[in-house]
Amino acid sequence: MKRIGFLINPVAGMGGAVGLKGTDGNVEEARLRGASPQAQDRALITLALLSREAGLCFLACSGAMGEETLKKAGVPDYQILYHYRGESSAENTRQAAQAFRKAGVDLILFCGGDGTARDLFDAVGRDVPILGIPAGVKMYSAVFAVDPSTAAELVMRYDATSLRDSEVMDVDEDAYRNGELKTRLYGIARTPALAGKVQFSKHIFEEKDEERAKKEIARFAREIMIPDVLYILGAGTTTESIARELGVSKTLLGVDAIKNGRTVAKDLDEKTLWSLLEQVQEAKILLSPIGAQGFILGRGNQQISARIVRKVGRENIIVVATPHKLRETPVLYMDSGDPSLDAEFGDTVLVVSGYRMAQKKRIYQPERG
Repeated sequence: MKRIGFLINPVAGMGGAVGLKGTDGNVEEARLRGASPQAQDRALITLALLSREAGLCFLACSGAMGEETLKKAGVPDYQILYHYRGESSAENTRQAAQAFRKAGVDLILFCGGDGTARDLFDAVGRDVPILGIPAGVKMYSAVFAVDPSTAAELVMRYDATSLRDSEVMDVDEDAYRNGELKTRLYGIARTPALAGKVQFSKHIFEEKDEERAKKEIARFAREIMIPDVLYILGAGTTTESIARELGVSKTLLGVDAIKNGRTVAKDLDEKTLWSLLEQVQEAKILLSPIGAQGFILGRGNQQISARIVRKVGRENIIVVATPHKLRETPVLYMDSGDPSLDAEFGDTVLVVSGYRMAQKKRIYQPERG
């Protein structure tokens, strides 16, 4: 019998779609912008799969921090170990984790982002393995499954021999909102791992040939851009190079829109992006996967939601990445929040990697029961 401590950060990820680039300290602002909670829906995907599995006992938090979703998923064997009142906080997460450790759980399964991972690490360190169902905005830490379905697979299949050391990263959210990525190693947790099913921490590539490769990608992108088509540029330095080639500035860690070589709008949230798409006949999205992690959708670009992708059309998604990044990223991932959409991308994608050059890369697809 595996004893699983389970908790949800109910507000995790709320800042993503509304363009806040993080939720820590900005919950009320996210709500004012129309953000809605998504962590419970993400956790529900995992728990619905685990509800069919014998030999699991969940120790959980009350209310929105766990109990509500366990009930909704039909999990048969759970008990509420930690109770809280009002809106949940980081202190609630730490206290719940300490209660789980005292109860002798084998694993803490949580749904949240990097901030939740740091709070758990503060509480239990390396004493208890932790595994994240990804629901935050960035998730640069290496304690997360690649998607909610895979989190369920890891819980079912892991044992003491499949634990690995995993980085918990601290991201400066204020700097991130201002277009600057500052990260530092916060700690080393223990995490269940199976090959290709747990993400790595983000890498930033700085070799000499990187800038040259980005310029070649940008030159080709400019050449193939069609007049009167709206181009949506995702976050990152490769898409920034495309904007620079066009002679316009780019929000480094945000989503911008360009048409006929001119900026239409910058640092878009999901609703504004949807409104723009309603006004045009054709659009394309240019995305670059996160270095080493390999996520095309679902990390740092939640503004480009599943409905945005469906509106634009999968055939109008253009993936760009330098050869070095692709060498270091053997598999790419989709985690749009809509598993059926992720599955529609299939097993491979062509990635523009230079001037009139592309590589076919494998897309990870989880086992779907």
